[in-house]
Amino acid sequence: MKIKIATWNINSIRLRENHVCSVLVDYAPDIICLQELKAATESVPTKKFEDLGYKYLVIRGQKGYNGVAIISRIPIVDTGHIDYCLKGDARHVSAILPNGVEIQNFYIPAGGDVADRKLNMKFGHKLDFLSEMKANFREKKLVKTILVGDLNIAPLESDVWNHKQLTKVVSHTPIEIDALKSVLMAGGFVDITRKDLPDGLLYSWWSYRSPNWVTSDRGRRLDHIWATRDIAMKSHSSFILKDVRSWERPSDHVPVFAEFDL
Repeated sequence: MKIKIATWNINSIRLRENHVCSVLVDYAPDIICLQELKAATESVPTKKFEDLGYKYLVIRGQKGYNGVAIISRIPIVDTGHIDYCLKGDARHVSAILPNGVEIQNFYIPAGGDVADRKLNMKFGHKLDFLSEMKANFREKKLVKTILVGDLNIAPLESDVWNHKQLTKVVSHTPIEIDALKSVLMAGGFVDITRKDLPDGLLYSWWSYRSPNWVTSDRGRRLDHIWATRDIAMKSHSSFILKDVRSWERPSDHVPVFAEFDL
């Protein structure tokens, strides 16, 4: 059973509904996981997705910001969500496939601009969120799990345009990288994207603040697809749709894909 999965921080589903449809038509993922819907659950547009055959939807929306969804053309069953840090934020949702594989979709807090929890509550929130993920995964001893989402951390030197310049910039600081690695290890996960694409610079996000983003190419790999080792041992392949960043009124993130032989 081959399953193609995409993850994408869409940065407003109502603004970019047609962008999602274009990816569904042109690249035909079986499942697409979205983050930062910026819409309440009842306000998320779904008809166009359903018309394209994506009739199975698990959505946890939130008015104005956050919001996550799993949109599938194969049957899935909602397995709920965890309210990490008990803030009521829509940052996690999960669903299970007929073969027992669970998909977990995350939108980890960005963490603000100052990499110091004493000076920046948002950074503290991010670290606490990661700590709770680690504890949860360690307790559950996960198997048959695929984790995707905007994790808001670029862990490797080759995941940023300039490692030396960005070590003090939120998303690439040592404390965040160590926290993310501990989450990955606690869950028994493998970084599928980097396992499939191990060489060279690799990005999934380019800032809106850089109008000449193509020329400067100052990106970061913030969007990830992981799998527990039982799945990672099987055949899989990955790619990133960089060209989507050039579309009209784009998200600052682009879709990341993985195809699994389950």
